[in-house]
Amino acid sequence: MSLLTTMIRHLGTDAPKADSQACLAVSETSQHCQSLFVTTDLEIKKFAWVRTGEIDIEQNGKVFRLLSPEYFAWLRSRMVTAQAAHKAGKLPEDAWNTLRQRFNALQELAIREFDKESLQEVLQAFSLKNYRPPTLRPEPQEKPVEVPRKDWIYPGNQAWKCKQPVTSQAVAKVDAIREEAMAMGWSEARLYQNQGRFRFPCGEDYGLVCFVDGDQEIGEVTERSIEIIHGPKSGRPSTLRFYNPDVPQPWMKKVED
Repeated sequence: MSLLTTMIRHLGTDAPKADSQACLAVSETSQHCQSLFVTTDLEIKKFAWVRTGEIDIEQNGKVFRLLSPEYFAWLRSRMVTAQAAHKAGKLPEDAWNTLRQRFNALQELAIREFDKESLQEVLQAFSLKNYRPPTLRPEPQEKPVEVPRKDWIYPGNQAWKCKQPVTSQAVAKVDAIREEAMAMGWSEARLYQNQGRFRFPCGEDYGLVCFVDGDQEIGEVTERSIEIIHGPKSGRPSTLRFYNPDVPQPWMKKVED
């Protein structure tokens, strides 16, 4: 979304209020050490500014930036773009009028704050390319729960060419069906082996434990196969089968001597 679009979108949320205010909407939060802060949709507030180097204040989904000659120059450049959009029929008349009224009020404040000559000097030297406009800080992302890796090696008394890391979560899933599976003829290696002659998942050396990491769950256990359910909580789960190569399968043909 372009900054002009953001400006217009924010404008649309409080345009009626702006019409009634006509000139300026200045909210005061303190009577001392106040400085002017302005959003990209030209809403103006006074904040008690503590000189910590912070020039942006986020409030109600908007960023208020401390008014400076450079920021005024950037806002003016946005107004030029908005004017072009209005002339092209892409910005409604009401929205353009509200922006124009707000900018006129801001311009008066800026001239009073910085004087006209200083502003003109900055406007002439201003580089839109080099100015970093205010933006909302991204919401902090929740870190995914890290599943601790278990130092799992099966068979533990051998060192095969290839190894597949296995989580303790996957081992716990297999532990839960271990007795049932082994009662049906599954060997311990078919359930737990994570070493192979070839890189995972090639070959038949790797056991069930290597295939049930993440959100996979174990379903029905039979002599021939064990169900692996992918995305059981996704609303569109899919099921694959982990086959036991140690027992006859329907597609296997018996070779007569």
